[in-house]
Amino acid sequence: MQVQPYLFFDGRCEEAIEFYKKTLGAKVDMMLRFKDSPEPHSPGMIPPGSDNKIMHAALRIGETTVMASDGRCTGQPNFKGFSLSLNARNEAEADKMFAALGDGGQVQMPLGKTFFSPRFGIVADRFGVGWMIIVHDPSGRP
Repeated sequence: MQVQPYLFFDGRCEEAIEFYKKTLGAKVDMMLRFKDSPEPHSPGMIPPGSDNKIMHAALRIGETTVMASDGRCTGQPNFKGFSLSLNARNEAEADKMFAALGDGGQVQMPLGKTFFSPRFGIVADRFGVGWMIIVHDPSGRP
């Protein structure tokens, strides 16, 4: 069994995909726009003029698939109560990812040494998605 995150950007999905391609090297495995749906949408499902918005996308970030959508295109994304965790290979990679994701975002815990990692920090990106960046301690501690 796999658990895969599905993020709803409420109208900013394409912008988010481009951001993750640039900052994390994400690869788009699949993308479907509302206008390309084989079935018509229920009335009121999406606002008028949203046909070019993303109905469903699958991105590969490292070895993980993250799914994304513009959802109902309300312009009100809400990412609360969770963070996505990225395992960096080393401190330099952690620094690079943290800075890239933090561009236009908000640092929630500065990147630094902790008792469980030589480098750990939390940042919300410009879309409000929380990211925890960690370098695993070579001693095997979490």
